[in-house]
Amino acid sequence: MALGRQTTDSVVGVISDTHGLLRPEAVAELRSSKLIVHAGDIGTLEVLDELRKIAPVIAVRGNSDKGTWVAALPKTEVVQVGEVSFYVLHDVNELDLDPVAAEFTAVITGHSHRPGVEERNGVLFLNPGSAGPRRFKLPVTLARLCIRNGTLDVEVVELDV
Repeated sequence: MALGRQTTDSVVGVISDTHGLLRPEAVAELRSSKLIVHAGDIGTLEVLDELRKIAPVIAVRGNSDKGTWVAALPKTEVVQVGEVSFYVLHDVNELDLDPVAAEFTAVITGHSHRPGVEERNGVLFLNPGSAGPRRFKLPVTLARLCIRNGTLDVEVVELDV
């Protein structure tokens, strides 16, 4: 999905592993988003419907997404926002291309429930963590990407739940 050239800040909300639970705290944090990326393990179609009330949504299916509604979801997606491009998939271990050669700015994944921000060979690897049911003692998180004039700032947001 292309949002076109941006002259002001574009905020992309990044969420994953909701497993059918869209917390009000997550909704509140995503309200400033111009676009929301869901990196899989959505849980229910209702989660996507609620997110679409905030902003356009790009979503990929995760390993635990089941049912007829997931047939419309791709396993991977390319997202273009101005000069910035993201490759989205649920599990980073299933990355099937070289993001440097493909000239992606970032790779967005979920699956592990652990938030992470890492640069590898000039490509940002972002896992927003899990915004759904708490797993073990991991934090409940999502991420916010702020894009301005081709530059990218990332913030992992821990939800107060």
